[in-house]
Amino acid sequence: MKPIETLIRNLLTIDRLQRSSKPVPTQELLNYVNDELEKRAFRIVTLRTLQRDFIDIELQFGYKVKNNGYGYSIERAPGYMAHRFDEMLLDFDLLTAINSDSHLQQYILAEHHRPVGSKQMYPLMRAIRESRMIEFNYVLYRKDCTVIHKQVAPHFLKESNQRWYLLAKEDDTLKSFGIDRINDLQVLPNQFVRYESIDVEKLFRDSYGIWNDPKMPIEDIELRYDALDGSFLKSVPLHHSQHILVDNDEEFRISLRLRITNDFVMELLSRSRSLTVIRPQSLRERIIKVYEEALKRNSE
Repeated sequence: MKPIETLIRNLLTIDRLQRSSKPVPTQELLNYVNDELEKRAFRIVTLRTLQRDFIDIELQFGYKVKNNGYGYSIERAPGYMAHRFDEMLLDFDLLTAINSDSHLQQYILAEHHRPVGSKQMYPLMRAIRESRMIEFNYVLYRKDCTVIHKQVAPHFLKESNQRWYLLAKEDDTLKSFGIDRINDLQVLPNQFVRYESIDVEKLFRDSYGIWNDPKMPIEDIELRYDALDGSFLKSVPLHHSQHILVDNDEEFRISLRLRITNDFVMELLSRSRSLTVIRPQSLRERIIKVYEEALKRNSE
């Protein structure tokens, strides 16, 4: 049995049970999981297999599946992070494109590269789930690839621009570490007291990407694009604060409210073909400086 099949079954089971306000009858749950497995070109399973999966679901995801005689229900153990199961299912569906036993590889062209450091994901998730300290060597790209040693309390994993980051407590400060720069990772036996009061969604609500410096001001931003770029920005907004001001054949204009981080500036540059920064002036000047330096480098 391929591990990815087990993971998909687990996610399907959790998804179905979470969406129901009352216990799901045994046969109904089994039929749902098998129908979804067949859609993904996987083999169907028996009730016995599904019941064995309940143990994995509790160990790996922190959800306990119960049967009260009328059907199955699920509850999440305290201290576990919530999961975005719809997005995870999509990720797993795409991963099956490279699974030699799946017919999906005939129709999906997966990227040939994978983010560096992805092998660290499982031990990091285990350390977070069990509230265990970790230590590792960390490469500082901005300081000539200097390597420093870290011992931290892992709290969250966050994705940004196809890279994964670890959010961990160090000296009572929540810091971010790029997983691609973590080496020699060790999960330690000693446990820590998890800071349950951290609202990670709120923490990054006014930022773009992984940067979050409360000292930076939250600014009102206005941008203008042409109609073509506007079509893309309507389907995938830059930020949850994005508000459309003008949308016609001549222009697409939006307002946003967030901290102007390096990640945000880099995102603006990725669609600079028709970009005009209306405000603030400081952002306009920052973009102009990047253009001028790039023009100078490429004109020599």
